[in-house]
Amino acid sequence: MAKASEAKGKTRIQIEKTEKILAAALDVFSTYGFRGSTIDQVAQKAGLSKPNLFYYYDSKDAIHAELIERLLYIWLDPLHQLNPEGEPIEEICSYVKRKLEMARDYPRESRLFANEILQGAPRINTLIAGPLKSLVDEKTTVIQSWIDADRIAETDPYHLLFSIWSTTQHYADFDSQVQTLLPSERIKNRFQDAAAHLDRMFRKSLSPH
Repeated sequence: MAKASEAKGKTRIQIEKTEKILAAALDVFSTYGFRGSTIDQVAQKAGLSKPNLFYYYDSKDAIHAELIERLLYIWLDPLHQLNPEGEPIEEICSYVKRKLEMARDYPRESRLFANEILQGAPRINTLIAGPLKSLVDEKTTVIQSWIDADRIAETDPYHLLFSIWSTTQHYADFDSQVQTLLPSERIKNRFQDAAAHLDRMFRKSLSPH
């Protein structure tokens, strides 16, 4: 269990140290994965002694659990914003844009999540089977209602979401490959170009006529 992070009335220093530990852990976990990371690496990255780190968190699992909990709120927000009352294609393309912006702005969080999934999601399966699944079930029902009303083309709502995740998160999880393969003059604008490409692709595939 987290210690200082759960204590009421934390001091400014405690809050700063907690955030420093979490930021360091995010760097370490997103680079080496949970299994390949150690408390010593996190402490060194945070600029703290190991005993000092243990004052705030009593294990690697506790740090990781708090990171994942925070990540889930960030990760679910773009899908929460999908409005059932909106224009379907605009709503879906706006969701694609938000997910790509997350890949740009939160690459470490994306890699942390990807690492966990690749390991079989042993530490986050409850979160996936709970809040994430509930939200996905809710939004796929919305998408299916748009299909039934002939407001977007026939598609599989679940696989549509999976496709959006894979095409947008690619630019976080495989950014080094993207930068290597693109012509050098296009690297700087890679996210803008990706946004335009994905918008065209999803609009065309979702158009009902």
